[in-house]
Amino acid sequence: MSSRSIGARSRVTVAAGIGAISVLGTVLAGCSTSSGDTSADAGPAQSGGTLRYGLSTAPTCADPAQAGTNQTVYVTRTVVDSLTDQDPETGEITPWLAKSWDISPDAASFTFTLRDDVTFSDGTPVTAESVKKNFDVVKDLGPNASLAKSYLSSYTGTEVVDAHTAKINFSGPNVQFLQATSTPQLGILADSTTALPSEQRCAGTAVVGSGPFVYTDWQQDRSVAIEKRAGYNWASDVTGRQGEAYLDGVNFTVVPESGVRAGSVASGQLDAVSDALTQDAPQIEAAGGRILTRPNPGVSFFFQPNVSRGVLADQAVRQAIIPAINRQELVDTVLDPSFFPATSPLAHTTPLYADQSGVVTYDADKAERLLDAAGWKAGSDGVREKDGQKLTFAISFSPAFAGNQAILELVQQQLRKVGVDAKLNLLSNGELTEKQTSGDYDAVYYNATRADADILRASFGIDGRNLNKRTADPELDKVLTEQLATTDTTARGELVAQAQELIIDRGLSIPTIELSQAVGAGASVQDLKFEASSRLQFYDAWLSGK
Repeated sequence: MSSRSIGARSRVTVAAGIGAISVLGTVLAGCSTSSGDTSADAGPAQSGGTLRYGLSTAPTCADPAQAGTNQTVYVTRTVVDSLTDQDPETGEITPWLAKSWDISPDAASFTFTLRDDVTFSDGTPVTAESVKKNFDVVKDLGPNASLAKSYLSSYTGTEVVDAHTAKINFSGPNVQFLQATSTPQLGILADSTTALPSEQRCAGTAVVGSGPFVYTDWQQDRSVAIEKRAGYNWASDVTGRQGEAYLDGVNFTVVPESGVRAGSVASGQLDAVSDALTQDAPQIEAAGGRILTRPNPGVSFFFQPNVSRGVLADQAVRQAIIPAINRQELVDTVLDPSFFPATSPLAHTTPLYADQSGVVTYDADKAERLLDAAGWKAGSDGVREKDGQKLTFAISFSPAFAGNQAILELVQQQLRKVGVDAKLNLLSNGELTEKQTSGDYDAVYYNATRADADILRASFGIDGRNLNKRTADPELDKVLTEQLATTDTTARGELVAQAQELIIDRGLSIPTIELSQAVGAGASVQDLKFEASSRLQFYDAWLSGK
């Protein structure tokens, strides 16, 4: 079975349309790209120039397999190609390093036939052996590689059929794997990289891929420089073109302050920036720029309670907190209409999303009734108490998205109105990962982007990350496991819908907002596009007037 499609659509403002097709019984959906394409006015694409890009937070690791945050993926995707690609318009899986593939009837084996003309930037060929080495070492990578590991759940090995044919085997059905092969986390790296331990793979120029750009400099927490790969000629079918990147390179600079990022675009010091929030738009647009937006598929921003300790061990408390949050107010106050209130553990652009807005909705009276019924009574300071224990817990979070702190500060105020005292614990991305690994937290706040509903298993499965620190739940564990083995689209959708309902019922997810990418781009930036998981791809980008 193989798939190919080329599609493109542009829009400067919010793009929320969804297309869906069936691929191996798994619905793969993409929302329309919102590239803000002005190239029709700027004329034909021009080669040359270095795009100056402002990241809102520092990339955590140079290794695509260990990339988790959006800012990290923006950088790592430039240097690595994947076996397949996913069309951002239709959700269809299309050829890239693999020119075709066959899938066993039980979806337990995937055989990829590779192109025979692709090389890594060190000159070595991309072969079936390269694929094997990449997948074999993922399980030994550090905690940053949790997504890549989840994609290879039940992996038993890769069989090298011949130099350009690789058969990837699993111990059972794994319907999510085809889409997983389109992600940068499963991008294919050279032997010189896969031979390194996980820490060394984070060290910038040690990473060698076959992508349209190569790393030339990596200053941790400060900047990254990439330049285009000479001779690159194997872009995916999604791009609709071949040849080298238009840009000579991209210089990424870490600029944490939103106002500074916006001002730098307006003044011409930077060409484009991440996380352009509501207050940044007027300044950027007044200088002839625009805001490019696209909603992220995957797990909505939420705080995930550690159910093994503290007040959040009480399921009634977790259930009461869900209606205590006014999600529309979060969007209206902190964000803008390109963002959406969360209505489920999954964002609405995710394949097999099921609307849970009947439960994930604002109802402060309901929240108070639930807390009253559970025995949590108002204390003298307004914070509820039970058996001498205050209804208080800490939410650990990072600035991975620039709006996180403002969102949680407003959530904190909303919860206080119903007698819940939420403390905020701001950490660096690395510190948050360490805390998640240790389990020393009351709740963690994050999102996870992926255009496949199996992200639920990775986030909430007892054999996944299990940041809930929960014990076995036969009903939930059953549907999360069965959806991975269900090749019929309708049947898998029913299982995924049950999973979303159970996750909310158990209070394992307390959703807030759906993330959207909001990129501020100057007037000279053309064809800066989002891929299927709403991350930027720089291959088609070019600069006018340079």
